[in-house]
Amino acid sequence: MAGLDSKTPHPTRIVVHRQSRVLEVEFDDGNTFRLPFEFLRVYSPSAEVRGHGPGQEVLQSGKRKVDLLGLEPVGNYAVQPRFSDGHATGLYSWDYLHWLGANRESLWKDYLQRLEAAGASRE
Repeated sequence: MAGLDSKTPHPTRIVVHRQSRVLEVEFDDGNTFRLPFEFLRVYSPSAEVRGHGPGQEVLQSGKRKVDLLGLEPVGNYAVQPRFSDGHATGLYSWDYLHWLGANRESLWKDYLQRLEAAGASRE
């Protein structure tokens, strides 16, 4: 996976908070991120969401109530969530999870703007 090297922060703790629908990830660089399930789902690194190149991204809508049904480790570099809408193909590498956490606010704002521009909804 891209970015995995000696400088890549690694998780020291991953907790699924089912009631609040948040994945909490603590990294060995001291950062802790709380990533809502909906946010993880709409920013899935899968080809189904990201496409196979620039401009092929597929806007995800109607994911407000998506749940995380499972979270499987993939080697020593990623986790693979299984969502309640059937999506289970994204591999979230440590660097990608860290990037999502570090950029959550701007990514979420961008997502909401894209939804609005498309006339789509989180519902």
